[in-house]
Amino acid sequence: MYFLGLDIGSSSTKASILDAATGKSIASTHYPKTELTISAPQAGFAEQAPETWWDCIKQACQELFSLEQVDPTKIEAIGISYQMHGLVCVDKNQQIVRPAIIWCDSRAVEIGEQAFNQLGQEKCLKQFLNSPGNFTASKLKWVKDNQPEVYQEIDKIMLPGDYIAMKLTGDITTTSSGLSEGILWDFENNSVATDIINHYGFEQNLIPTIVPSFGDQGSVSQQAAAELGLRAGIKVTYRGGDQPNNALSLNVMQAGEVAATAGTSGVIYAVTDKNVYDSASRVNTFQHVSSTPDNNANGVLLCVNGTGRLFSWLRSIVSVQGQEVSYPLLNDLAKDVAIGSDGLSMLPFGNGAERVLQNKNVGGHIQNLDFNRHQLGHMVRATQEGIVFALKYGFDVLKDMGVSSNVIRAGKGNMFLSPIFVEAFVNSCQTTVELYETDGAEGAARGAGFGLGYYSNRDEMFKGLELCAQYEPEASKVDAYANAYQNWKKFLQKSI
Repeated sequence: MYFLGLDIGSSSTKASILDAATGKSIASTHYPKTELTISAPQAGFAEQAPETWWDCIKQACQELFSLEQVDPTKIEAIGISYQMHGLVCVDKNQQIVRPAIIWCDSRAVEIGEQAFNQLGQEKCLKQFLNSPGNFTASKLKWVKDNQPEVYQEIDKIMLPGDYIAMKLTGDITTTSSGLSEGILWDFENNSVATDIINHYGFEQNLIPTIVPSFGDQGSVSQQAAAELGLRAGIKVTYRGGDQPNNALSLNVMQAGEVAATAGTSGVIYAVTDKNVYDSASRVNTFQHVSSTPDNNANGVLLCVNGTGRLFSWLRSIVSVQGQEVSYPLLNDLAKDVAIGSDGLSMLPFGNGAERVLQNKNVGGHIQNLDFNRHQLGHMVRATQEGIVFALKYGFDVLKDMGVSSNVIRAGKGNMFLSPIFVEAFVNSCQTTVELYETDGAEGAARGAGFGLGYYSNRDEMFKGLELCAQYEPEASKVDAYANAYQNWKKFLQKSI
């Protein structure tokens, strides 16, 4: 028996097939092999055609199912992970009425801020655990105000994962976890956020039927089966946004457990059983996929936009005429540079407005560059320390909220492949870091097995997930990183 996991990102779609008995991935792929295009018809806009995501799934499945070791007739359930906060709009015939407004689109910032003040900041934080911000509900309000003719065509709104579930099953559904990421869930009343809906003047019937994150979410239709090379009737049994799903893929399911990622952006995601929020809205609280009516579980999400993006930018500017410098070579140049980079500091905030800085767009900065002392190795270390210190800055917010941990789990990939990054992270945050070989598509496949009922508990669900590395703080380095962080923090305070 197999489970199929689909992870729909803004860069590509990943697909993984998990062997139910062993808990091991037997095959995985992604499509396209280069990054998907994000359309920006105006400054601050970011859109994609949802049909493109479906085409990517078809291509990925075609590749997977052509492999000798894969028998698609053995797939019994499908799980979906997806890019969070997007807005997909369809008419009564389930046809797209406009391109999807995706997570990195910033057109609705002012709309959300105005609603935050008009509804009352205390009310929003207590009921929705967030400001309406630049999330899905505010994006829909932008459509209503600026494209009224399009708004009139809308029969249902969806998140990207809801759209993929619709394409698979023909049914339009969503989850309470998904609604919470769109600021469309009322945590106080455990219901759809009617106060937001009424304030923005939306029709209640725009919200799809709610299904559990784990469980029966419909069956693969004859049409979808023919397009994907599957048999009809396979159950869709799991759905989660990319960050809650990343936590699930790392077995971060209960209060007190914390996950991290450090790809293009960096995220620390802490699970709590409390309805907590940050009064300054520097981090966001959403309903975790493991939440049930009997066992409350929320995920507090810290995001720094410019983590891996900063390191890739540095590599690009030192690469000449298509001759790319490798990340291992850059790390090798920095391995003997002292902690603190001989006074060189970098702020990694050059990838848009940062929530952790209360939506300020301060840009990237370099401080104390000395042409006679600093070499490329210093730049490499200062870059990675700057990324870690930005995450540490947000991690302290989580600590103040009482949702931190002494152990953080992460996938062995992206920035966590860098020894310098891992050392700086462990000793700055003073936490143990556990690294696992997994990804979002594999996590979605595990979720599908749990939602089907094949796995009845966490031990069964995460069989096959193996710890591949563990790092502990080193007493000889903690103070040096603490001093470097304080210098970096002073630099930040002068820049915001």
